[in-house]
Amino acid sequence: MMDISITEFRANLLNYLKIVQAGGTINVTSKGIPLATLIAPVAQHDAAQQKLRRLAKTAVISDIVSPINESWDAMQ
Repeated sequence: MMDISITEFRANLLNYLKIVQAGGTINVTSKGIPLATLIAPVAQHDAAQQKLRRLAKTAVISDIVSPINESWDAMQ
């Protein structure tokens, strides 16, 4: 993790964003006080797939089309 001043960050913005994109973490400070922490974004597609895989392990598959000894208004 890098700590850099806001002035340094502004002067070399593109370089620091490339570092973050590559997986680095940067703390931006002003007079030694942290202002922000930059990290690469989470890949939403991958996170969604992982969540679906976890849900699939607990899913119960059964027939949801056939009625269950109950009369439905749509069937009348």
